[in-house]
Parts: sequence; C-alpha cells; structure tokens
Amino acid sequence: MTNLCKKLFLPLLLAMSALTAQAETPLKVAVTDLAYEERVREYFRNIRASSNASLKASGQSSHGRHFHQGSSRVDAKSSSTFSYEEGTYSYIDRGELRKFTADIKGEMVKSGLFQVTQARPYTAKNLEGLHDIIARVKRGQFPNAKYVLFGTVSSIEFRQEANPIDHTDTVSHILSLDLVADFSLVNTRTYEVVAAFSATGEGQDTKLMSSAGGRIVLNRGKVISEVSKSLGEDVIRQLEEQLGVVEEGFVSRSVSVEQRRVNQQEKVIIFR
Repeated sequence: MTNLCKKLFLPLLLAMSALTAQAETPLKVAVTDLAYEERVREYFRNIRASSNASLKASGQSSHGRHFHQGSSRVDAKSSSTFSYEEGTYSYIDRGELRKFTADIKGEMVKSGLFQVTQARPYTAKNLEGLHDIIARVKRGQFPNAKYVLFGTVSSIEFRQEANPIDHTDTVSHILSLDLVADFSLVNTRTYEVVAAFSATGEGQDTKLMSSAGGRIVLNRGKVISEVSKSLGEDVIRQLEEQLGVVEEGFVSRSVSVEQRRVNQQEKVIIFR
C-alpha cells in the first residue's frame, strides 16, 4: 500500500514542486522608453516678389556737306511678379521620451516578480517602425527578455496656474503635470499580449507668494520626479492585478507583492 501511494503521489508532488519553483523565478522583462506619436501643425507664410527690366537702343546717321540725316530707336521693357501664400501644414512627429521609465523598472525589481533586462534604444532613422514591436524583437533589440513592456504616451500636459486665496493678499502658484500612457506586455516568443492597461502619473509643485509681486521659480524637476514615481506605482499595481499563474511562470495572485517583499527581507545572508 505504501509503495502504491508513492507511485500515485510522487508525480503529483514533483509537478507541484516544479510549479512552485517556476513561480518563484522572476520573469525577464525589457522595458522600452515611452514612445510618442502626435500630429504637429505649423503656420507658414511665403512672400515672393521679382522684377525684370531691359533697355535696347539703336541708331544710325549720315552726314554730307549740306545735309544731316539720322534715326534712333529705343526699346524698354519691364515686368514684375508677386505671390503670397499662407496657411498651415501638418506632419506626424514620432520619438521616445528618455525619462519616466526608471521608476517603472525600480518598482518591477522591488516586487520580486520581474527581472528587468536592458532594452536597446531605438536608433533607426525611420521612426515609422518605432511601434512595430514584432519587428524590433526580431532585430534583437530586447536580448534575453521573455517579455517586453511597451509603453506609448497618450496624453501629456503641463499646466501653470496662479490662484488668489480668498481674504488674503497671497497668490497660490501651481505647476502640475499629468501623463497617461498605454502599456502592453508582449511575449517575445509568441507575440501574445498577456497584459494591457493605461497608467497615470501625476505631480505638482506649489508655492505661495504675496500679491505685491516678486519672482517665483517653480520646481520643474520635482514635478517630473513625482510623475515618474506615481507612474511606476500605477504600472506595477496593474501588472499585479492582471497577471495570474500561467504556463510561462507568472506568480499566483494569492502571493501578493507585499508578502514577497516581506519574505525577501526576512532572508538572512551570512558573509564568510
């Protein structure tokens, strides 16, 4: 009976052990810089003016002892042209923002669920291929990564406001930035999208000043730092919500990120 139990349950125990070991292995993920694409409109005005003039003169004469005879001819021509154009033209501007992803990577590393690999920057002159993740994977831009977290900016807006505070001589000056980005987590082998979501980053700097006047400098760096941090926190929160146990080794939702952080902190490392 004992041998029979071993034969029945040993494969099951081995399978559960393999699954547990797989779940504990961080996923290798490359994080791209945030791509952007927007239509830009520009005003133009062209004024062209030109003129052309020509002068031709000819003449002949004859002289005698008792007479004088002569003739002359002058031809003058002039022309001018003038043109005026104004309007707007538009084009698609594409590129990558070399910021806002450091805190995303940091939050992914701290979670213990992911091992972040370095993605190669997009340097091709043809920016139309920036959003073609499949082609970029085939070109080897994400070495050793099983997944790519690709983000695209859908909205970014700076605002600067000055609001008088009621019943005081003080004005509140506010510089704020809101950023919204769409993310997709793509399997580099099957090209399957295993997670997709929009994440938001927010930041602001506020200073008070008397309405009497003066020079005020709002901290733009602080605002960008807050946006980056809040964006990273929103990304890892949504990744944790969407990802469960799958064949590639995602950690079960039952094992929370906070619990894994506690487990990691409880580990004792002895240096010899």
